[in-house]
Amino acid sequence: MSEKTPKLRAALDGIPTYKPGRPAAADGPVAYKLSSNENPYPPLPGVLESAVTAAGSFNRYPDMACTGLMAELAERFSVPLSHLATGTGSVGVAQQLVQSTAGPGDEVIYAWRSFEAYPIVTQVSGATPVQVPLTSGEVHDLDAMLAAVTDRTRLIFVCNPNNPTGTVVRRAELESFLDRVPSDVLVVLDEAYREFIRDEEVPDGIELYRDRPNVCVLRTFSKAYGLAGLRVGFAIAHEPVAAALRKTAVPFGVSQLAQEAAVASLRSEAALLERVDALVAERARVVDGLVGQGWTVPETQANFVWLRLGDRTVDFAAACERAGVVVRPFPGEGVRVTIGESAAMDLFLQAAEEFRKAL
Repeated sequence: MSEKTPKLRAALDGIPTYKPGRPAAADGPVAYKLSSNENPYPPLPGVLESAVTAAGSFNRYPDMACTGLMAELAERFSVPLSHLATGTGSVGVAQQLVQSTAGPGDEVIYAWRSFEAYPIVTQVSGATPVQVPLTSGEVHDLDAMLAAVTDRTRLIFVCNPNNPTGTVVRRAELESFLDRVPSDVLVVLDEAYREFIRDEEVPDGIELYRDRPNVCVLRTFSKAYGLAGLRVGFAIAHEPVAAALRKTAVPFGVSQLAQEAAVASLRSEAALLERVDALVAERARVVDGLVGQGWTVPETQANFVWLRLGDRTVDFAAACERAGVVVRPFPGEGVRVTIGESAAMDLFLQAAEEFRKAL
Protein backbone atom coordinates (compact mmCIF):
# COMPACT_ATOMS: atom_id res chain seq x y z
CA MET A 1 0.00 0.00 0.00
CA SER A 2 1.33 3.44 -0.87
CA GLU A 3 2.44 5.66 2.02
CA LYS A 4 1.63 8.81 0.05
CA THR A 5 -1.02 11.16 1.33
CA PRO A 6 -3.33 13.41 -0.70
CA LYS A 7 -1.62 16.50 -2.04
CA LEU A 8 -2.89 19.70 -0.51
CA ARG A 9 -2.25 23.27 -1.59
CA ALA A 10 0.99 24.72 -0.26
CA ALA A 11 -0.87 28.01 0.26
CA LEU A 12 -2.56 26.41 3.28
CA ASP A 13 0.73 25.96 5.12
CA GLY A 14 0.98 28.33 8.04
CA ILE A 15 -2.55 29.69 7.77
CA PRO A 16 -3.84 30.43 11.28
CA THR A 17 -7.06 28.78 12.39
CA TYR A 18 -9.84 31.18 13.29
CA LYS A 19 -10.31 31.19 17.06
CA PRO A 20 -13.86 31.90 18.22
CA GLY A 21 -14.53 33.45 21.60
CA ARG A 22 -14.68 30.87 24.36
CA PRO A 23 -18.16 30.15 25.71
CA ALA A 24 -19.04 30.48 29.37
CA ALA A 25 -18.55 27.22 31.28
CA ALA A 26 -21.71 25.18 31.66
CA ASP A 27 -20.79 23.71 35.03
CA GLY A 28 -18.28 26.17 36.48
CA PRO A 29 -18.27 29.61 38.09
CA VAL A 30 -18.24 31.46 34.76
CA ALA A 31 -21.64 32.97 34.06
CA TYR A 32 -21.17 35.43 31.19
CA LYS A 33 -19.60 35.23 27.75
CA LEU A 34 -18.02 38.55 26.71
CA SER A 35 -15.66 37.07 24.13
CA SER A 36 -17.53 37.13 20.80
CA ASN A 37 -19.09 40.60 20.42
CA GLU A 38 -22.53 39.05 20.48
CA ASN A 39 -25.68 41.00 21.27
CA PRO A 40 -26.90 39.93 24.74
CA TYR A 41 -30.55 40.55 23.88
CA PRO A 42 -32.94 37.94 22.43
CA PRO A 43 -34.23 38.28 18.84
CA LEU A 44 -36.06 41.48 17.94
CA PRO A 45 -39.89 41.51 17.90
CA GLY A 46 -41.30 39.38 15.10
CA VAL A 47 -38.00 37.69 14.32
CA LEU A 48 -38.56 34.45 16.24
CA GLU A 49 -42.03 34.04 14.76
CA SER A 50 -40.63 34.48 11.23
CA ALA A 51 -37.87 31.99 11.92
CA VAL A 52 -40.27 29.39 13.32
CA THR A 53 -42.48 29.71 10.24
CA ALA A 54 -39.48 29.34 7.94
CA ALA A 55 -38.36 26.27 9.88
CA GLY A 56 -41.42 24.44 8.60
CA SER A 57 -39.87 24.27 5.13
CA PHE A 58 -36.46 22.87 6.05
CA ASN A 59 -37.02 20.10 3.54
CA ARG A 60 -36.74 22.69 0.73
CA TYR A 61 -33.74 24.63 -0.49
CA PRO A 62 -33.74 28.31 0.43
CA ASP A 63 -34.26 31.06 -2.11
CA MET A 64 -30.75 31.20 -3.57
CA ALA A 65 -31.25 34.77 -4.78
CA CYS A 66 -32.42 35.96 -1.33
CA THR A 67 -35.15 37.81 -3.20
CA GLY A 68 -37.11 39.16 -0.24
CA LEU A 69 -34.03 40.20 1.72
CA MET A 70 -32.40 41.83 -1.30
CA ALA A 71 -35.55 43.86 -1.97
CA GLU A 72 -35.72 44.96 1.66
CA LEU A 73 -32.04 46.00 1.65
CA ALA A 74 -32.37 47.87 -1.65
CA GLU A 75 -35.26 49.90 -0.24
CA ARG A 76 -33.68 50.47 3.16
CA PHE A 77 -30.36 51.78 1.80
CA SER A 78 -31.63 53.28 -1.48
CA VAL A 79 -29.33 51.19 -3.67
CA PRO A 80 -30.01 49.22 -6.86
CA LEU A 81 -30.62 45.51 -6.49
CA SER A 82 -27.68 44.92 -8.82
CA HIS A 83 -25.40 46.56 -6.23
CA LEU A 84 -26.20 43.99 -3.53
CA ALA A 85 -24.80 40.59 -2.62
CA THR A 86 -25.41 38.38 0.40
CA GLY A 87 -23.37 35.74 2.16
CA THR A 88 -22.84 33.75 5.33
CA GLY A 89 -22.12 36.69 7.59
CA SER A 90 -19.87 39.57 6.59
CA VAL A 91 -16.89 37.22 6.95
CA GLY A 92 -18.36 34.97 4.28
CA VAL A 93 -18.74 37.96 1.97
CA ALA A 94 -15.18 39.04 2.83
CA GLN A 95 -13.93 35.67 1.63
CA GLN A 96 -15.93 36.08 -1.58
CA LEU A 97 -14.32 39.50 -2.07
CA VAL A 98 -10.81 38.11 -1.80
CA GLN A 99 -11.66 35.18 -4.08
CA SER A 100 -13.02 37.66 -6.62
CA THR A 101 -9.98 39.95 -6.64
CA ALA A 102 -6.80 38.22 -5.48
CA GLY A 103 -4.82 35.05 -6.10
CA PRO A 104 -1.19 33.91 -6.12
CA GLY A 105 1.14 36.85 -6.66
CA ASP A 106 -1.47 39.42 -5.59
CA GLU A 107 -1.51 41.37 -2.33
CA VAL A 108 -4.23 42.27 0.18
CA ILE A 109 -3.59 45.14 2.61
CA TYR A 110 -5.16 45.54 6.04
CA ALA A 111 -4.30 47.11 9.39
CA TRP A 112 -2.96 45.00 12.23
CA ARG A 113 -4.20 44.21 14.67
CA SER A 114 -7.57 44.06 12.99
CA PHE A 115 -10.18 41.38 12.26
CA GLU A 116 -8.41 38.04 12.52
CA ALA A 117 -10.23 36.57 9.52
CA TYR A 118 -8.41 38.89 7.09
CA PRO A 119 -5.14 36.95 7.00
CA ILE A 120 -7.04 33.67 6.82
CA VAL A 121 -9.23 34.53 3.82
CA THR A 122 -6.25 36.16 2.10
CA GLN A 123 -3.96 33.17 2.44
CA VAL A 124 -6.67 30.68 1.54
CA SER A 125 -6.95 32.42 -1.83
CA GLY A 126 -3.20 32.13 -2.30
CA ALA A 127 -2.67 35.89 -2.10
CA THR A 128 -0.05 37.62 0.05
CA PRO A 129 -1.23 39.46 3.19
CA VAL A 130 0.31 42.88 3.83
CA GLN A 131 -0.18 43.90 7.45
CA VAL A 132 0.23 47.59 8.33
CA PRO A 133 0.63 48.30 12.08
CA LEU A 134 -1.91 50.49 13.83
CA THR A 135 -0.76 53.85 15.13
CA SER A 136 0.21 54.26 18.78
CA GLY A 137 -3.38 55.35 19.34
CA GLU A 138 -4.67 51.98 18.04
CA VAL A 139 -6.05 53.59 14.84
CA HIS A 140 -5.58 52.68 11.16
CA ASP A 141 -2.45 54.32 9.76
CA LEU A 142 -3.93 55.25 6.39
CA ASP A 143 -0.79 56.99 5.14
CA ALA A 144 1.25 53.86 5.81
CA MET A 145 -1.42 51.71 4.19
CA LEU A 146 -1.33 53.91 1.10
CA ALA A 147 2.46 53.69 1.01
CA ALA A 148 2.14 49.88 1.07
CA VAL A 149 0.18 49.84 -2.20
CA THR A 150 2.09 48.28 -5.11
CA ASP A 151 1.17 47.17 -8.60
CA ARG A 152 0.31 43.81 -7.02
CA THR A 153 -2.27 45.25 -4.59
CA ARG A 154 -5.79 44.10 -5.38
CA LEU A 155 -7.79 44.81 -2.23
CA ILE A 156 -7.58 46.91 0.96
CA PHE A 157 -9.67 46.21 4.06
CA VAL A 158 -10.54 49.16 6.30
CA CYS A 159 -12.35 47.92 9.42
CA ASN A 160 -14.38 50.85 10.75
CA PRO A 161 -14.86 50.61 13.72
CA ASN A 162 -11.81 48.42 14.01
CA ASN A 163 -12.06 44.99 15.59
CA PRO A 164 -10.64 44.51 18.27
CA THR A 165 -9.68 48.08 19.22
CA GLY A 166 -13.03 49.81 18.59
CA THR A 167 -11.28 52.83 17.11
CA VAL A 168 -12.53 54.64 14.01
CA VAL A 169 -11.34 56.45 10.91
CA ARG A 170 -13.09 59.79 10.50
CA ARG A 171 -14.51 61.42 7.39
CA ALA A 172 -11.74 63.78 6.28
CA GLU A 173 -8.94 61.24 6.55
CA LEU A 174 -10.98 58.42 5.02
CA GLU A 175 -12.11 60.50 2.06
CA SER A 176 -8.54 61.70 1.48
CA PHE A 177 -7.36 58.10 1.56
CA LEU A 178 -10.02 56.91 -0.89
CA ASP A 179 -9.20 59.74 -3.26
CA ARG A 180 -5.55 58.64 -3.39
CA VAL A 181 -6.00 54.87 -3.71
CA PRO A 182 -5.57 53.72 -7.34
CA SER A 183 -8.96 53.30 -8.99
CA ASP A 184 -8.24 49.66 -9.89
CA VAL A 185 -7.72 48.67 -6.24
CA LEU A 186 -10.88 47.65 -4.35
CA VAL A 187 -11.31 49.25 -0.92
CA VAL A 188 -13.60 47.31 1.41
CA LEU A 189 -15.13 49.30 4.27
CA ASP A 190 -15.95 46.63 6.84
CA GLU A 191 -18.73 48.19 8.93
CA ALA A 192 -19.84 45.24 11.04
CA TYR A 193 -20.31 47.57 14.03
CA ARG A 194 -21.76 50.56 12.20
CA GLU A 195 -24.91 50.77 14.34
CA PHE A 196 -22.92 51.48 17.51
CA ILE A 197 -21.17 54.59 16.16
CA ARG A 198 -22.06 57.86 17.85
CA ASP A 199 -19.21 60.01 16.52
CA GLU A 200 -20.76 62.25 13.84
CA GLU A 201 -17.37 62.61 12.13
CA VAL A 202 -17.38 58.93 11.17
CA PRO A 203 -18.91 58.67 7.69
CA ASP A 204 -21.47 56.13 6.57
CA GLY A 205 -19.61 53.95 4.08
CA ILE A 206 -22.71 53.64 1.91
CA GLU A 207 -22.56 57.36 1.18
CA LEU A 208 -18.90 57.05 0.25
CA TYR A 209 -19.50 54.13 -2.10
CA ARG A 210 -22.10 55.89 -4.24
CA ASP A 211 -19.68 57.83 -6.44
CA ARG A 212 -16.65 55.57 -5.98
CA PRO A 213 -16.75 52.41 -8.13
CA ASN A 214 -13.79 50.91 -6.24
CA VAL A 215 -15.46 51.08 -2.80
CA CYS A 216 -17.43 48.19 -1.29
CA VAL A 217 -19.27 48.25 2.05
CA LEU A 218 -19.67 45.18 4.27
CA ARG A 219 -22.49 44.89 6.81
CA THR A 220 -23.77 42.07 9.00
CA PHE A 221 -26.84 41.00 10.95
CA SER A 222 -24.66 39.27 13.56
CA LYS A 223 -23.95 42.20 15.89
CA ALA A 224 -26.55 44.91 16.47
CA TYR A 225 -29.37 42.82 14.98
CA GLY A 226 -28.52 39.82 17.15
CA LEU A 227 -28.56 37.12 14.46
CA ALA A 228 -25.04 35.81 14.99
CA GLY A 229 -26.21 32.20 14.99
CA LEU A 230 -27.95 32.48 11.62
CA ARG A 231 -24.96 33.71 9.54
CA VAL A 232 -26.22 36.39 7.20
CA GLY A 233 -24.33 39.42 5.93
CA PHE A 234 -24.30 41.56 2.82
CA ALA A 235 -22.20 43.82 0.66
CA ILE A 236 -23.08 47.00 -1.21
CA ALA A 237 -20.85 47.67 -4.22
CA HIS A 238 -21.06 48.79 -7.80
CA GLU A 239 -22.37 46.24 -10.26
CA PRO A 240 -19.13 44.58 -11.46
CA VAL A 241 -18.03 43.88 -7.88
CA ALA A 242 -21.48 42.84 -6.65
CA ALA A 243 -21.86 40.50 -9.63
CA ALA A 244 -18.51 38.88 -8.84
CA LEU A 245 -19.66 38.34 -5.25
CA ARG A 246 -22.81 36.61 -6.40
CA LYS A 247 -20.70 34.33 -8.63
CA THR A 248 -18.38 33.32 -5.78
CA ALA A 249 -21.12 32.79 -3.17
CA VAL A 250 -21.72 29.29 -1.88
CA PRO A 251 -24.97 28.15 -3.51
CA PHE A 252 -27.89 28.26 -1.04
CA GLY A 253 -25.47 29.48 1.65
CA VAL A 254 -27.96 31.78 3.41
CA SER A 255 -30.75 29.66 4.85
CA GLN A 256 -34.41 30.61 4.43
CA LEU A 257 -34.65 30.92 8.18
CA ALA A 258 -31.80 33.47 8.14
CA GLN A 259 -33.37 35.39 5.26
CA GLU A 260 -36.75 35.68 6.96
CA ALA A 261 -35.18 36.62 10.29
CA ALA A 262 -33.08 39.34 8.62
CA VAL A 263 -36.13 40.85 6.91
CA ALA A 264 -38.07 40.85 10.18
CA SER A 265 -35.10 42.45 11.94
CA LEU A 266 -34.95 45.26 9.37
CA ARG A 267 -38.62 45.92 10.03
CA SER A 268 -38.07 46.22 13.81
CA GLU A 269 -36.01 49.40 13.61
CA ALA A 270 -37.49 51.11 16.66
CA ALA A 271 -36.72 48.15 18.92
CA LEU A 272 -33.25 47.86 17.37
CA LEU A 273 -32.40 51.48 18.11
CA GLU A 274 -33.61 51.11 21.69
CA ARG A 275 -31.37 48.11 22.29
CA VAL A 276 -28.35 49.65 20.60
CA ASP A 277 -28.79 52.85 22.63
CA ALA A 278 -28.83 50.76 25.81
CA LEU A 279 -25.58 49.02 24.82
CA VAL A 280 -23.96 52.35 23.93
CA ALA A 281 -24.93 53.73 27.34
CA GLU A 282 -23.48 50.65 29.01
CA ARG A 283 -20.32 51.06 26.92
CA ALA A 284 -19.92 54.59 28.26
CA ARG A 285 -20.37 53.36 31.83
CA VAL A 286 -17.73 50.67 31.37
CA VAL A 287 -15.22 53.03 29.75
CA ASP A 288 -15.72 55.59 32.51
CA GLY A 289 -15.24 52.87 35.10
CA LEU A 290 -12.01 51.63 33.54
CA VAL A 291 -10.59 55.13 33.13
CA GLY A 292 -11.49 55.84 36.74
CA GLN A 293 -9.48 52.79 37.76
CA GLY A 294 -6.45 54.15 35.87
CA TRP A 295 -6.62 52.07 32.68
CA THR A 296 -5.80 53.53 29.28
CA VAL A 297 -8.79 52.78 27.04
CA PRO A 298 -8.87 53.69 23.34
CA GLU A 299 -12.00 55.58 22.34
CA THR A 300 -14.40 52.88 21.14
CA GLN A 301 -17.35 53.22 18.79
CA ALA A 302 -18.16 49.51 18.79
CA ASN A 303 -19.87 47.15 21.23
CA PHE A 304 -16.61 46.25 22.95
CA VAL A 305 -13.60 47.79 24.68
CA TRP A 306 -9.90 47.06 24.20
CA LEU A 307 -7.14 46.95 26.80
CA ARG A 308 -3.54 46.80 25.58
CA LEU A 309 -1.95 44.50 28.17
CA GLY A 310 1.10 42.99 26.47
CA ASP A 311 2.54 40.11 28.46
CA ARG A 312 -0.17 40.49 31.13
CA THR A 313 -2.94 39.58 28.69
CA VAL A 314 -3.36 35.92 29.58
CA ASP A 315 -3.23 36.61 33.33
CA PHE A 316 -5.88 39.29 33.00
CA ALA A 317 -8.17 36.97 31.03
CA ALA A 318 -7.73 34.29 33.70
CA ALA A 319 -8.62 36.79 36.42
CA CYS A 320 -11.80 37.73 34.57
CA GLU A 321 -12.74 34.08 34.19
CA ARG A 322 -12.32 33.52 37.92
CA ALA A 323 -14.65 36.48 38.46
CA GLY A 324 -17.34 34.95 36.26
CA VAL A 325 -16.78 36.44 32.78
CA VAL A 326 -14.99 35.12 29.69
CA VAL A 327 -13.19 37.78 27.64
CA ARG A 328 -11.21 37.49 24.39
CA PRO A 329 -7.42 37.49 24.91
CA PHE A 330 -4.93 38.06 22.10
CA PRO A 331 -1.82 36.72 23.88
CA GLY A 332 1.01 39.21 24.04
CA GLU A 333 -1.20 42.03 22.82
CA GLY A 334 -4.41 42.72 24.71
CA VAL A 335 -7.95 41.81 25.67
CA ARG A 336 -11.21 42.60 23.92
CA VAL A 337 -14.29 42.73 26.12
CA THR A 338 -17.79 42.70 24.65
CA ILE A 339 -20.39 44.99 26.20
CA GLY A 340 -23.01 42.69 27.65
CA GLU A 341 -25.56 42.70 30.43
CA SER A 342 -25.01 45.23 33.24
CA ALA A 343 -24.52 42.38 35.71
CA ALA A 344 -21.76 40.95 33.53
CA MET A 345 -20.06 44.30 33.18
CA ASP A 346 -20.18 44.80 36.96
CA LEU A 347 -18.26 41.55 37.38
CA PHE A 348 -15.77 42.61 34.71
CA LEU A 349 -15.16 46.02 36.25
CA GLN A 350 -14.62 44.44 39.64
CA ALA A 351 -12.11 41.98 38.17
CA ALA A 352 -10.30 44.79 36.33
CA GLU A 353 -10.06 46.88 39.48
CA GLU A 354 -8.69 44.00 41.56
CA PHE A 355 -6.18 43.10 38.85
CA ARG A 356 -4.91 46.66 38.62
CA LYS A 357 -4.54 46.97 42.38
CA ALA A 358 -2.44 43.80 42.40
CA LEU A 359 0.07 45.17 39.83
